[in-house]
Amino acid sequence: MLRTNSDIIEYGSLGEGVMAFTTLRGTEPPCRVVTAHQVHGTDIAEVTDPATGRDALEGYDALVTNVPGCAIGVRTADCIPVLLYDSVHRAVAAVHSGWRGTLNRISQKTIFRMQELYGTRPGDLKAVIGPGICRRCFQVGEEVVQYFKGNGIDIDPIYSWEGPKGDGMHGGHHLDLAGENRLLLIESGVPEAGVFVSGLCTYEDLRFYSARREGPACGREVSAIMLVQQ
Repeated sequence: MLRTNSDIIEYGSLGEGVMAFTTLRGTEPPCRVVTAHQVHGTDIAEVTDPATGRDALEGYDALVTNVPGCAIGVRTADCIPVLLYDSVHRAVAAVHSGWRGTLNRISQKTIFRMQELYGTRPGDLKAVIGPGICRRCFQVGEEVVQYFKGNGIDIDPIYSWEGPKGDGMHGGHHLDLAGENRLLLIESGVPEAGVFVSGLCTYEDLRFYSARREGPACGREVSAIMLVQQ
């Protein structure tokens, strides 16, 4: 379930006790959000202080917390944001999953970290896969396809060959990063019905920044999640 106003997209599918959203182009989050200096790796940081600054979180691509009122988030402009909510143990996670993070299963590793820290059971999780580049717009080189094949990922559900390259993102090899993150979550034990995919493409939808469309120096969306104080 999506609720959109002029500033953010809110995700109602996670239920009560949590707030989750993605900012639209040129807008600020409605609350302070803790984010990290992301490096397309798989390191995960636990956030215990809502005043934590980015400089204290160098090199992390996923954040977890069980502190009510502490919003954690990731910054993206085509990469896939994944937000996780454990309503039983009251914990949340925000994951930045570009093709490298997806290749190295950062979504699954974040679930494992939540298990270690909070006792999270994958079957209790709900997830949102926010706006990111879609398969038809995510053209990659053959070497990236081979990385996925070589890392034990079944690429058949997420791969397509679109013929000779044309203008823009037409033709060539294409991967579905949002689809692969969905499969990784389900493989980890998250109920299929509990995984909400926004279906919004940052390359096609001008409400979002897109590094592919605008260049890597463009702005970033913030996708965030916060336990609501009860």
